[in-house]
Amino acid sequence: MGTLALEKNNHVAILTIQKPPANALSSTLIKDIDKQLDEIENDADIKAIVLKGEGKFFSAGADIKEFTALQGRADYQSLSENGQKVFNRIEQFSIPVIAAIHGAALGGGLELAMSCHIRFVTESAKLGLPELTLGIIPGFAGTQRLPNYVGAAKAYEMVLSGIPISGSEAHHYGLANHVVSGEKIFDEAIKLAENIASKSKPTINHIMRLITYTKSDKFNDGAAEEAKAFGKVFGSDDAKEGVQAFLEKRKPSFQDK
Repeated sequence: MGTLALEKNNHVAILTIQKPPANALSSTLIKDIDKQLDEIENDADIKAIVLKGEGKFFSAGADIKEFTALQGRADYQSLSENGQKVFNRIEQFSIPVIAAIHGAALGGGLELAMSCHIRFVTESAKLGLPELTLGIIPGFAGTQRLPNYVGAAKAYEMVLSGIPISGSEAHHYGLANHVVSGEKIFDEAIKLAENIASKSKPTINHIMRLITYTKSDKFNDGAAEEAKAFGKVFGSDDAKEGVQAFLEKRKPSFQDK
């Protein structure tokens, strides 16, 4: 079984992350997302996409175990750049992508959700960028997208503390379009997708292209700097300690090195 399932119905593509138990965002999952976008892009029948997770979570973070297999700064920077490339593709896609977030969207999972165009969340979902608690930093443009939604002050607080916010708080701060009760989230997301899919596809495609012009040119510069910093940080002693502590389920002992 792959990491991603694709279902098509009523001009809507439903992409389901299937990587239990946490639907962790691995390089394989990122590649699979890219491949599924290829298929959807070549299907003239599809006008909207719903992205969701199977099981308990949307995506509870990046695949930390995969990090331990990488060797040097260039490997980590490349991982960051590849993820950013696919997430940028989602953001600039000609078909709207609606994220239906239940359970948790943390780290890379939240960065994936933020690259989508519309977000539904459950009231109790946890959304955050907890990378600093592991001695690392976000690497899939989280430092660039989060301030666009919640403002700089809240972004500083969320990233520096690593403390996630609830779905209800995410809606309050502008990170989510809609907050719904748990059992209704997928139905509500699909309902909006079908509403969008009732429109003419050329008009949808034009809107998807035009709204992206509102984005600052500084975004790409910031994302490139994030990828460089991501590679640099992973070479530090604190990053090694933080990742090891996470795997051993203990509190890290950082030496500020």
